[in-house]
Amino acid sequence: MLDINVLRRNLDGVVAGLATRGVQFDIERFNSLESQRKAIQVETENLQARRNALSKLIGQMRSKGEDATQEMEESKTIPQKLHELEHQLSAIQTEIHDWLNGLPNLPHDSVPRGESEEQNVEVRRWVPGNTAADAIPVPFEFEVKDHVAVGEGIGLDFEAARKLSGARFMVLRGQIAKLHRALAQYMLDVQTEEHGYTECYTPYIVNSATLFGTGQLPKFKEDMFWVTKGGHNSNDEHEGPAEDLYLISTSEITLTGTVRDEILPVDQLPVRLTAHTPCFRSEAGSGGRDTRGIIRQHQFDKVEMVQIVHPEQSYEALEQMVGHAETILQRLGLPYRVVSLCTGDMGFSAAKTYDLEVWLPAQNTWREISSISNCEAFQARRLQARFRQEKRPEYVHTLNGSGLAVGRALVAVLENYQQADGSVVVPEVLRPYLGGKERLVPSV
Repeated sequence: MLDINVLRRNLDGVVAGLATRGVQFDIERFNSLESQRKAIQVETENLQARRNALSKLIGQMRSKGEDATQEMEESKTIPQKLHELEHQLSAIQTEIHDWLNGLPNLPHDSVPRGESEEQNVEVRRWVPGNTAADAIPVPFEFEVKDHVAVGEGIGLDFEAARKLSGARFMVLRGQIAKLHRALAQYMLDVQTEEHGYTECYTPYIVNSATLFGTGQLPKFKEDMFWVTKGGHNSNDEHEGPAEDLYLISTSEITLTGTVRDEILPVDQLPVRLTAHTPCFRSEAGSGGRDTRGIIRQHQFDKVEMVQIVHPEQSYEALEQMVGHAETILQRLGLPYRVVSLCTGDMGFSAAKTYDLEVWLPAQNTWREISSISNCEAFQARRLQARFRQEKRPEYVHTLNGSGLAVGRALVAVLENYQQADGSVVVPEVLRPYLGGKERLVPSV
């Protein structure tokens, strides 16, 4: 949520920043609401001053034996007028608050300006054995298969998933299920044992307040899976009023949400949290993209990284988190590149975002496997997440990123480590999680 005080101090700067994100801010509406707010506050202050003055005057008149009937009658009308003004002010503040809830974060000055992903800027790339800035992995010496063709030989089953749940789901059996689990376990181990994150287990179902805090609601409600209790929305007399519940689309929601309504001592910062969870997305806006395979699923797994930090350290933390994700990709031996997203391609809550894109030889292109963002105080303001350094609490800065998306890492391993005979070489760092197995062989 944007800081209303920044709008009041630097309206032109906010308008310009939002314009780079494709949002046209209604200056006339804002100025009108602000003028009404100020007028009500001035009238309220005047009435409060008049009430105090009347109270003092009535006391003086009574002490002198003078008739204070007129002053007392005037004094009786003030509370109702103040109540009406309070109601008017509340309505205006609610309108401003609801309006600001729908506005995205302002981009950091270092973010490339642009309207779409074509204006994203590549920062660097990493290809095993090739240090060139524009390196591309060496082509295979045999005809490359995509991850679906490779995976089906070792246990990827879409027919069973369709029978169980419909399109955009998968069933993994045997070797590929173990490989999927190994990837998640390896990611968690590196993030917790080497990078200082605390592993968490959090709910997969959350309330609307939690989603509002991290920016998923109200803007992205249609992208969420909703949950009902007992198969319907009727109230249970023993549970109280029903509330909206949702399946998480990322554990960023729950990990960041743990500091909602908290004031942290400054010496507890930074807070580093990680979790391996399933994630659920309706893909309402995907437009039929990536319908083949497991690139874009309704249910997928992710190892998430979240940091809650002092505002002066958030951009250092952003670069650090990118490095944490890169470590996983490098040790898996997967070619990737780091891209700085332009203003028009960033997520709603982000002030700056890096995407990590892994090389998929069957598509002959780079595909996103991690997105790492600094949200600055945008989420913290919605969450009321603060820290106390001296006297007055200040908002923390929140950061989040994939470390990594497990399903997309599985896709990358299948495609980059495939062999001509249909087998898949297991990356060396994963072999201890697979009982030392070096290769996954298709079933006959």
